[in-house]
Amino acid sequence: MDNTCLCHLRDTYRSIIKFEKELEDSIGLNFNEAMLLCILSDGGQRLSGELADQLGLTRSNASKVIVSLEKQSLIRRLACKEDSRCQKFHITKKGTEMIERIHCSNIEMPKV
Repeated sequence: MDNTCLCHLRDTYRSIIKFEKELEDSIGLNFNEAMLLCILSDGGQRLSGELADQLGLTRSNASKVIVSLEKQSLIRRLACKEDSRCQKFHITKKGTEMIERIHCSNIEMPKV
């Protein structure tokens, strides 16, 4: 049985874990939190479902990321004008400052 694809996946997975640890050590955010800030850094507003889709996460997992960033005051929730049950999210000034602190040259990129 040829298992090289599994070995490559293992190496890729290890590289991603290492990258995420370096990112977290560097700025205090995990990969999904940093990606959500990156998505919102264009200044737009997005629904939680849109954020989940763009992150490639379930709505439940995206909700956990959203709550974490809200607690840190990096993003803010706003009720939609047309329907108050609808919630949109946008990056705060503090969130923008955080995303500007990310310099990929300071983080070792995975070799795999």
